[in-house]
This record gives sequence, C-alpha cells and structure tokens, in this order.
Amino acid sequence: MPEFERERRKFQPERVTTLFIGESPPHGGTFFYNEDSVLYRAMKEAFGHEEDFLAEFKAKGFFLDDLVHEPVNQLQDRFRNQMRLNAVCELAIRMAEYQPSAVVALMCAIEPMVSQAMCNANLSVPLYVTAFPGRYHRKRFIEEMSEIISKLPQL
Repeated sequence: MPEFERERRKFQPERVTTLFIGESPPHGGTFFYNEDSVLYRAMKEAFGHEEDFLAEFKAKGFFLDDLVHEPVNQLQDRFRNQMRLNAVCELAIRMAEYQPSAVVALMCAIEPMVSQAMCNANLSVPLYVTAFPGRYHRKRFIEEMSEIISKLPQL
C-alpha cells in the first residue's frame, strides 16, 4: 500500500457520513492527511481553523478519498482525463463500501466521474461540487465550501 494510502486510512472514520473526493494526491509530494497541501489549508480555513482539524474532520464522520490514487496533476490533459475515467470503477467500489450520506467533489472537472461512480455504486445521496482551491479559485472555494458545510450530515 502506498504511503499516502496508509496515512489516509489512519483518518478513516468507522462510519463515513460525508465523503469528500479530490482528484488525486498532488505530484509535488504534499498530501491532505499530511497537513501540508493547498487543499488541506483551504479546507481548514473553510471549516473555521479548528485546532486539531483532522481529528475533528474524522470525528464528524468526514473522509477525503481521491478519484485517482496516484498523482495526475502534472499530466497533459488528455492523459489526465483518461486516468480519471479509468478510476471510476475503483471509486465506485470504495463508495459502495463507505456508504456515505453525502458526497462532495472538490474539483468541478471531476464531477462527471464522481457522478458516474455514485451511479455505479447505486449511491443515491446529495452530491455537492466546488472548484479546487488552486491559485485562482481559493476565495471561491472558501465561499462555496462554507455554504456546503452547513448542509452536510455528520456524526
């Protein structure tokens, strides 16, 4: 099991109420569950800068998985999109296992793949979508995520 996945599993709640889906771990080596990624910092801000953010995230039944479990953000668009499409079946299997009450796609471009995985998993729950908090969309992400958070089921 890759190091990213071992770290991710440490934070998997017993019951996943809300499943957040990112595109993939970043190519640069940072990772949400290592508390050093752009996504981690933006999520922590949107959630209100909780002191032990990951512990609180897990305690609410929140879990972040990725569509693709290897970095794709450095790939050309054609290959990146193919990797996303190829990952739908595996994501559907994981979704069927998690049985979340809501799903949040953390990048607009992955919404079709996340929707397809939900369909494949026979998962009929709300799907929320927000822009990824990269350079140009951080403010938009914080605003959208702040609105989404109030709608999410939690423990």
